[in-house]
Amino acid sequence: MKNEMLSAAEAAQRIEAGAVMVIAGAEDLLAQLPKGAWIGGTTVYFVTDEGGAVVRDKLFCTTFPEATGAAPRFVPVQELEGIATGYVPGGFTMIMIPAFSVAHSDFAIHGQTYPNLFNQPLAGWITGVHLDDLGKRAPMVFDGATGTGHDEGAVLLHCALPEGRSVDLDILNIFAQGDQEELTFSFPEGGFAAHDVIVGGERVNFARYLEENKVDTRLPLVANYAGALVNVSIQSVDENEGEVRFYAPVVAGVEYRLARALGSYAQAFAEGAGPDGVGQYSCNCILNYLYGELEGQKTGHFTGPVTFGEIAYILLNQTLVRLDISDAA
Repeated sequence: MKNEMLSAAEAAQRIEAGAVMVIAGAEDLLAQLPKGAWIGGTTVYFVTDEGGAVVRDKLFCTTFPEATGAAPRFVPVQELEGIATGYVPGGFTMIMIPAFSVAHSDFAIHGQTYPNLFNQPLAGWITGVHLDDLGKRAPMVFDGATGTGHDEGAVLLHCALPEGRSVDLDILNIFAQGDQEELTFSFPEGGFAAHDVIVGGERVNFARYLEENKVDTRLPLVANYAGALVNVSIQSVDENEGEVRFYAPVVAGVEYRLARALGSYAQAFAEGAGPDGVGQYSCNCILNYLYGELEGQKTGHFTGPVTFGEIAYILLNQTLVRLDISDAA
């Protein structure tokens, strides 16, 4: 695959030539693109070859020359559980969902229960806008089959691969669980917000707990799913209402720990990313971009959109998702 920053005109030429593409950029640029084998989503934050940057005049384009075919597809909210019905045997699927949408919430909370979701690699991200535009502009996704933009639902690109090719979908999480007490949320506290949490068998107000323990809320909650560490990032703490809001849902009954503090966020991320990433698709979290001060800094050879959530089968936070296509062993 190939990652490039292209003008809207250059991207349009690729699409018209039949390229299979996943595209990220400003809404006005995506709206200029012709119909074809592509999907797109809004963001103006990127990690480029020169480092992290806000880019409004170009599109980040990933081309999949390995694909023997691709079918873009828009899925409304009420049909999200049918994501896997478009899977191509032996292929992979790319997905984009607008931030703050009903689809975002439904996928985050119920995605793990969608029939056959895990039957092939599913990678993608939650689209966003410049932080100055929050509440003013809606994050969008674009369906290349029609060229239409949507602020609700999901867009999918179901890609076919020739025999002898394999897909590796992986995540890079620089966080580890800390040594603090286990935190457990009980029904009905599971979801994008919580008032109470169970600590050492005692129910306490979570906002008060974070304040009393002087927790750095840039650090996520981390759950261990059979060896895979999955983050839930803290969005806001309202002490007056006693409510903590999250960028991804907490799951009732799952044991979380606050992440171990990092000596240097930027250094930890750079070391974790390492030298890999050439020829791979990747997306990185806006919180990594902000907290890690990645503007102007490189993340190894990983380039791609900076997003409001990452998808590697399920919704993730503060995580780099990477997808690679190679010859099967």
